[in-house]
Amino acid sequence: MTSLRETFEEHQVGIYFCAVVLATVAALVIPGTTALEVGINSALALMLFVTFLQVPLADLRHAFSRVRSLAVLLVTNFLVVPAIVAALVQFLPADPMLRLGVLLVLLAPCIDYVVTFSHLGRADARLLLASTPALLIVQMVLLPGYLALFLGSDAAALVQVGPFVDAFVWLIAVPLTLAVLVQLWAGRSAIGARTSAALGLLPVPATAVVLFVVVAAVVPQLGPALDDALRVLPIYVAFAVVAPLAGWATARLFRLDVPAARAVAFSAATRNSLVVLPLALAIPGAVPVLPAIIVTQTLVELVSELVYIRIAPKLGRSVLVSSGTY
Repeated sequence: MTSLRETFEEHQVGIYFCAVVLATVAALVIPGTTALEVGINSALALMLFVTFLQVPLADLRHAFSRVRSLAVLLVTNFLVVPAIVAALVQFLPADPMLRLGVLLVLLAPCIDYVVTFSHLGRADARLLLASTPALLIVQMVLLPGYLALFLGSDAAALVQVGPFVDAFVWLIAVPLTLAVLVQLWAGRSAIGARTSAALGLLPVPATAVVLFVVVAAVVPQLGPALDDALRVLPIYVAFAVVAPLAGWATARLFRLDVPAARAVAFSAATRNSLVVLPLALAIPGAVPVLPAIIVTQTLVELVSELVYIRIAPKLGRSVLVSSGTY
């Protein structure tokens, strides 16, 4: 079982890209894949549950004890990144729906496959893994306020509170509670330990399933919204360049060690498109524009991550060499 998990983890990037390619092909040749939208929330809940399950309770406590590292993650994602987004959206047309889609996806930090890519980029992936509950809770609390700040009265007309409450309950509270209960069970029972170990095989497959479901459901809707997707493409490319540099600079400004600084850079660059998509779909008139805009960011991001994992290990290398830790 351990070897199978290691195999998944070793090849997870390829698995994710295969999921995206297969979903795209399925969407193009099989009618009715948009019906998969109904399964997005369930797939996300499973993915987040098995992701949270990988965070031992001791590590979770340790993450919160690393006050400076967690504070820099929060400052970067909820002060520095919003400032970057505020500058970038000025280059978009004054279309509230278009801007809403970009804001939804760029203001929400990733809490799932960012751990994978940061590990491949020799960052402190455990810091990000242990911080996932905090990042998800804070973004769900702050996102409505940020949307109101950036869109003003337009946000009130487009965004409903209900989907955010549902997301908090079903994508944060329930998966996190179940993960804690399974960990407690595993600590008291051999059956619980075996169950937890079996569930430990699922993070990579569950993420691949989410990518497949999302892409297969949304790709058929890209055609009518292709012009909108092309309008936001330069914004996403610019964000992919600026955000990780800003994250790295912020972390080094606060004197985080190099692996932690790399983790902050990955967190700044990687967005929570899979989780915000259900929020977008709940907005009246969202289809096809919002799903197309959000999935476009996902595709840009996946390509960008391949660049990050090659560049990130070089960041701070001289520092590590001089300290004898590289």
